[in-house]
Amino acid sequence: MSIFTCIAAILQAAGGFLPGIGYFLGPLATAPILVCSMFSIPFGVMSYFLTIMLLFILQPSELIIFPFTTGLLGLGIGASFSLFRKRLSIIAIGTILLLIGIMSLIFIFHFPVLGPAVSASFSFLTAGSIFLFGFLYSWLWVEIALIIIKRLKMIIV
Repeated sequence: MSIFTCIAAILQAAGGFLPGIGYFLGPLATAPILVCSMFSIPFGVMSYFLTIMLLFILQPSELIIFPFTTGLLGLGIGASFSLFRKRLSIIAIGTILLLIGIMSLIFIFHFPVLGPAVSASFSFLTAGSIFLFGFLYSWLWVEIALIIIKRLKMIIV
């Protein structure tokens, strides 16, 4: 669990340490939380909160993004693999959590997580676009998680 926590914190903080390429590494912080949550939901929750604490030390500017987007998505999809068997249910949970996280950042905290192109006032077009993005992004991570599971089973067996 601690290794997954460290990997997630390093990947999320990469945007501040390595401008440019680091921003492409940030979304990969979902994977360690997702894998840890697939093994055990309590370990996934602990890894999620420990990553938040490490980010507080390493890169405080990423502290508001990780809990609401990357980490929440990994935690939700990983836990969904234990709770649900249907792929659509797992994708739906990831989509809902990512939608709630991004919309909370934009509309409640007025944090421009999607840049200046998205205004802080609510619109159905913005919400629909975030939902569509969340669905596609969650679907991508579910497919990646299935590949990870298949590879882990090959290694273990």
